[in-house]
Amino acid sequence: MFDLHCHSVFSDGELIPAELLRRVSVLGYEAVAITDHADGSNLDFILSRIRKAAEELNPHSPCRLVPGIEITHVPPPLIPDLVRRARELGAEIVVVHGETPVEPVAPGTNRAAIEAGADILAHPGLITEEEVRLAAERGVFLEISGRRGHCLGNGHVARLARRFGAPLIINSDAHAPGDFMTREMAFIVGRGAGLSPDEVRELYEKARRRFLHVP
Repeated sequence: MFDLHCHSVFSDGELIPAELLRRVSVLGYEAVAITDHADGSNLDFILSRIRKAAEELNPHSPCRLVPGIEITHVPPPLIPDLVRRARELGAEIVVVHGETPVEPVAPGTNRAAIEAGADILAHPGLITEEEVRLAAERGVFLEISGRRGHCLGNGHVARLARRFGAPLIINSDAHAPGDFMTREMAFIVGRGAGLSPDEVRELYEKARRRFLHVP
């Protein structure tokens, strides 16, 4: 079990990295990415803090903390440069906050994220067929979200991803202790999106190979 979209006190989460890591370790996670919300004003600060936490905590934890970032609510033309800068600053997972149906995300964000080569497009809402085709071509993972509100597009995302061969990932988008999913709940989120049991297992294996470098 792993989750590659979580938030700490460095944006709008409730937990410091040490407690976040401890809580998911108890749930049996092998890895968790802290991907706090960022734009150009705080990108360097967040990544330096999360990288420091990973360096200090990982030698003492059964669960690996992966430094990441979630580029959030920035104008689409700025996304490519922020994705590049995030990688230069040490982000191992670059998430872009997609066009969720419950927030006023700028139109064009989904496409800009995919074209920029983000690792994960979070909660992409009513993403278009053309964008899903492009995600499949470029290997950008589309998120099936466990978070209230953001999850409203899950069925649409799963259906188009299956049709066009785009990779999927299930994440909690956790902000508080009660948001972290057990393995069983993550499975329910995937099944609720219309995925078969085999598809849920396969998406985890594909994401594990891509992001955790497990053969």
